[in-house]
Amino acid sequence: MLSKKLLGRRKWAYRMTIKDEIVENIATPTGPMRTYIFRPAADGRYPGVILYSEIFQVTGPIRRTAAMIAGHGYLVAVPEVYHELEAPGTVLPYDQAGADQGNAHKYGKELPAYDTDARATLDHLKSRPDCNGRLGVIGICLGGHLAFRAGMNPDVLATACFYATDIHSGTLGQGKNDDSLARAGEIKGELLHIWGRQDPHVPLEGRNTIKARLEEAAVLFQWIELNAAHAFMRDEGYRYDPALARLCYGFLFDLLHRRLGNQ
Repeated sequence: MLSKKLLGRRKWAYRMTIKDEIVENIATPTGPMRTYIFRPAADGRYPGVILYSEIFQVTGPIRRTAAMIAGHGYLVAVPEVYHELEAPGTVLPYDQAGADQGNAHKYGKELPAYDTDARATLDHLKSRPDCNGRLGVIGICLGGHLAFRAGMNPDVLATACFYATDIHSGTLGQGKNDDSLARAGEIKGELLHIWGRQDPHVPLEGRNTIKARLEEAAVLFQWIELNAAHAFMRDEGYRYDPALARLCYGFLFDLLHRRLGNQ
């Protein structure tokens, strides 16, 4: 017979493996939203987190990021951010055409739809028997801005934004006139911002604008700037910096473990 200690080790190892599923029809005011779920394979109830993608939707790098987060003990939901604009399953390529399409959608989608999508995804996580009700949000690029806005929901305890675009310029959604900075004080959980100093999408002046507003609004936040380009976390392409990515995932898990209690 296996000892209790060995059984415990096996159970922990199983927890580190993951499984995934697709939820086809989370209801939103702008139509059903396909969402990809990644979770530990072991039975249990886990903190729920939304992972918001870049403008390209659920690409290989985003799926690998979701799987890695899930393997650390989290129930991860990755929604298709352009579900009302693209067919389910659409992944935009990492090329100029894909970037043009993704940016057109970023500015073409109505701003309130981003917020109702967030609320629907959070409610889905809370309703699941494998979620313990503690919620966080994570986002990359466009997703960093979406995570910032999702963090305004009062039940979000932790928010992580990686090189979030358009916050400093207030240009998310139709009309390019969002209210994200004005509403920053609604973020009641802990916020983590990580930036690349060589990122042309969010220059020094823009970063300073965001930081000043967070301080003015008395938001609880961490602020980390690194010598890196835009998309340095993406494990495809010439801007990928594996060493900095590993460091940043450490900051992320420190936040999630501390605020969501999954240690």
